[in-house]
Amino acid sequence: MSLDWLDRNLTTYAYGWRLDRSDGVSLGFTSHDCDILINDFLYRASPGLVPSSIALTDSLDTDSVDIQGVLNATAISEKDLIESRWDGARLHLSLVNWDQPDQKVLHLMSGEFGQISRSGDAFQVEILGPTSYLDEAVVPTTSPTCRAQFGDRRCNLSLHLYQRELTVSSSDGNTMEFPGFAGLAEAYAFGEMRWLDGDNCGLSSAILKGQGNSIWLADTPSNPVQAGDRALLTAGCDKNFSTCRNRFANSLNFRGEPHLPGNDLLTRYPGA
Repeated sequence: MSLDWLDRNLTTYAYGWRLDRSDGVSLGFTSHDCDILINDFLYRASPGLVPSSIALTDSLDTDSVDIQGVLNATAISEKDLIESRWDGARLHLSLVNWDQPDQKVLHLMSGEFGQISRSGDAFQVEILGPTSYLDEAVVPTTSPTCRAQFGDRRCNLSLHLYQRELTVSSSDGNTMEFPGFAGLAEAYAFGEMRWLDGDNCGLSSAILKGQGNSIWLADTPSNPVQAGDRALLTAGCDKNFSTCRNRFANSLNFRGEPHLPGNDLLTRYPGA
């Protein structure tokens, strides 16, 4: 199928937005005044969603773009933005033919949600394109602690071996009680907890420490936690070489330099 509908005298194209959140929720919007079904995926009419200018080039210039819109309860709500449900979401922006939605679409860009700002009932999101990754360091900076994320391909450990699905019995602020720990909550310090149901379903929090059957979260959950809410807890690592070697037997994959001399090397003297 061709894109000949772009050359017609009568314009029949509209923007099509597909937003994929990290918690698995996918939403579609279109600048047309009616809903459009494309490849069995519904794009709901949202004329208030507006992109900044988009330039398609073959250069290495940064291809970021901003989008603006109005907050509403059924699509992008203020509550979801506050709870960080849209952090790291992916955007796919295309031109579609609303007159014949089964025709080939013109893909404009894909990117990841960057900085999100709100003003009253409106929001603005910076979308980071693939070239934004060129701003990252070419080589990693040396460090005495591990630079890998626990369970990623550099760490090379399977997260499934260090995860447990438990039910909370009580909560107080950022403190959660899980009888299923059987007194082994300490192993989950520096880990992560993701809610599987309840009002916080899909949200994640970093675990600061664990003791007995209790864990302390870095942040208090956005919504009240009820007894019986289920959560997936992932053990953590403090990124020290001794922990990697003694607890996980994974010293071969340690991504740090624990014995690298520090900045005080030249000031040391015998007997100090």
